[in-house]
Amino acid sequence: MSAKENAAIIRLFDLLESRYAMRVIWALSDGHPQTFRLLQDSVGGVTPNTLNTRLKELRAARLVDHTGDGYRLTHQGADLARRMQEIQQFAGKWSQQQARAAASQASQAAAQARP
Repeated sequence: MSAKENAAIIRLFDLLESRYAMRVIWALSDGHPQTFRLLQDSVGGVTPNTLNTRLKELRAARLVDHTGDGYRLTHQGADLARRMQEIQQFAGKWSQQQARAAASQASQAAAQARP
């Protein structure tokens, strides 16, 4: 990976690591514009100040746009949301594997504890 590619990934991760940034993208991923208040409800638990800050950052990054109907993902934002769905699929498989491994360890520990 080139230094330029590496810098781009770091910039994107810095943006997405900001509190509620991924939740905003996820909430808008259905393609329907949302007003500020509806988006605040969709994201859940976010203060108006924090949501406003995230929206400004996401708009500056050209991932979110505001139209007369509300906030929506740009084409780039929608592409990112599709890629986040791939992560969701990975997370589901990973979570199942983690649960199986934990159950197996508990079973082994119980077997060892028997006299």
